[in-house]
Amino acid sequence: MESVQQLMEHDVETQHGTLHCTMKGVPKGNRPVILTFHDIGLNHKSCFNSLFNHEDMQEIMRHFAVCHVDAPGQQEGATTLSTGYNYPSMDQLSESLLSVLKHFGLSSIIGIAVGAGAYILAKFALDHPDLVEGLVLININACAEGWMDWAANKITGWAQALPDMVITHLFGMEEIHNNHNLIQTFRHHITNDMNQTNLQHFVRSYNSRRDLEIERPAQGGNVNVKSLQCHALLVVGDSSPAVDAVVDCNYKLNPTKTTLLKMADCGGLPQVDQPGKLTEAFKYFIQGMGYMPAASMTRLVRSRTTSGSSINGNRSQSHTQEENRSHAHTADGQRGRSHTDVSMESANNLNIDQALRPGEVSC
Repeated sequence: MESVQQLMEHDVETQHGTLHCTMKGVPKGNRPVILTFHDIGLNHKSCFNSLFNHEDMQEIMRHFAVCHVDAPGQQEGATTLSTGYNYPSMDQLSESLLSVLKHFGLSSIIGIAVGAGAYILAKFALDHPDLVEGLVLININACAEGWMDWAANKITGWAQALPDMVITHLFGMEEIHNNHNLIQTFRHHITNDMNQTNLQHFVRSYNSRRDLEIERPAQGGNVNVKSLQCHALLVVGDSSPAVDAVVDCNYKLNPTKTTLLKMADCGGLPQVDQPGKLTEAFKYFIQGMGYMPAASMTRLVRSRTTSGSSINGNRSQSHTQEENRSHAHTADGQRGRSHTDVSMESANNLNIDQALRPGEVSC
């Protein structure tokens, strides 16, 4: 009842348009607020309800307020944007978040975002590192749309409706062919719940994004390279169409601050497919940042293992033989580093110092 009573919706005016924001809970002192941003074809409800309504997330929400941000015209029941409205670019949407933090009086955030939202929050963290303590980036693509992608989208646009284009962005072909109920649910949402004109604006903005131009810091190299300064957890399902983009982004980030989580038996939306598993990973992540040291861990058990990979991406893998087999490997070419396996078992005796560490984890 407390969380329901403390849910407030705000239309935050920014220099690039109005952002619909939903604040759940009350910011607690100097503690960061969890801020979310959705992908194209979605809004904060369709993108994150499965995750934040999961029973295991309730413990986290007792410690953190949550601010859900909807891109202009993407919220539930949105009216069509005016004809003369110049839809903001990805960079402008990122900069608009400053107005959101000012509106709610927030000093820092922990971001959770998907696809286009992940790009926006990554850009925000690059430009304002002092305002971002951590990022969970699902299906992030840090690169500008290539010429072949642009041409394919133009050709596809002639033959397919907008919902079909969005579906192929959100889900891989295996999932589209095999999980008919899920695809039908999201196709219906995109077609009937999203304002189609507004959605076209958001899709064009995302497809016109620039390369984030991030670069992995090298020991003894240029100290001014552009990279995320906060801890980051990159998440992708093993059958997601974003796998290659996420792995590429991981390779460009600081390996001492970045963890790549590849989720087995999971498609394009891990927060929908595996909300419990993702919540547990998020608990480890925020514990590694010094928050919630006494949080209960019930779904994942972690064992120490050593593995590595070559720079060209040929990864060696360490496997366990449990029913839910998992493996860990690095993507930065450093061998002999200690990493962690994840499997769906009890973790009652887990120590805090076993929280998510930089590297690459599969579960």
